[in-house]
Amino acid sequence: MRAALMYGAGDVRIETVDNPTITEPTDAIVRITAGCICGSDLWPYASRPASVEGSRMGHEFVGVITELGSAVTSLAVGDFVIAPFVASCGSCDFCSEGLQTSCRNGAHWGGSADGGQGEMARVPQADGTLVKVPAGFDVALLPSLLALSDVMATGYHAAAKARIVPGQWVTVIGDGAVGLCAVISAKLMGAGRIILMGRHESRTNLGREFGATDVVPERGEAGIKKMRELTNGDGTHVVLEAVGLAPALEMAIGAVRDGGTISRVGAPQFSTVPLGFGEFMRNITLTGGVAPARAYIDELLPLVLDGSINPGKVFDRTITLDEVPAGYAAMAAREALKVLVRP
Repeated sequence: MRAALMYGAGDVRIETVDNPTITEPTDAIVRITAGCICGSDLWPYASRPASVEGSRMGHEFVGVITELGSAVTSLAVGDFVIAPFVASCGSCDFCSEGLQTSCRNGAHWGGSADGGQGEMARVPQADGTLVKVPAGFDVALLPSLLALSDVMATGYHAAAKARIVPGQWVTVIGDGAVGLCAVISAKLMGAGRIILMGRHESRTNLGREFGATDVVPERGEAGIKKMRELTNGDGTHVVLEAVGLAPALEMAIGAVRDGGTISRVGAPQFSTVPLGFGEFMRNITLTGGVAPARAYIDELLPLVLDGSINPGKVFDRTITLDEVPAGYAAMAAREALKVLVRP
């Protein structure tokens, strides 16, 4: 089969690799119908050291089961399934607590394992990992089903960890796919006002469609000042940070109301959190982390199927597997918001 491999910064290639096979009785083989390039894939694309061995890429995909291990009981060959971005057993204590990203028997996509940017993938712990989509769904929903594997679940995780209460004011920092899905999520939870901090007009327009009531394009101190002007000087009860850079967290601290909550889901590209004595005096809560997507898909899937939410709109470009290297370049150049890959 064919799959995408990364050999270093800016070096993504499409190569022929071995077809996946069942190696454990809990495995499934999935023929990938759609995968995508994630914003987090851009970090190694910008900085990965060159290597003689490439790493398989992609951690989000949907597809059809073609083969099952003998111990898989809840799925059948022919099922259309969503694969969350982390595999999980579904039965350990962490999975039972809804923290599948800490699964004691979990696994990650890519590297030396199969990835979502390819034609097929071996899925470990299939019963606990894969989510079956009811037969007969509208194929036009495929992008939104794919979004549930990561970005929609991650945006929802930001809102869930912040424990948004109906009527609260919420700021979302970042107009990427996760930030836009955080806007959807804040609206689902009843936020009374949603301020989206982003400067790409096509993206913030989509944010308004998703439920943002205000847009602040300024950054840094100028952005904080503008947001404070919109909130009578107080800031908002909740800030959802979906970027992962230190300046974004600094804006979050400046944007949050005293006694408020900052929820971080942007993959952090820094190690020091700037919360000193001044922030201590403000009683700010800092939460967030990597999203256990599997915990949220069962709740979000019916909302996609009945049209209540349409996170698939974050995909603004569709390419073939052969075009994946160009897809990376387009996202890195901010020429595409999120790229969907059809093998």
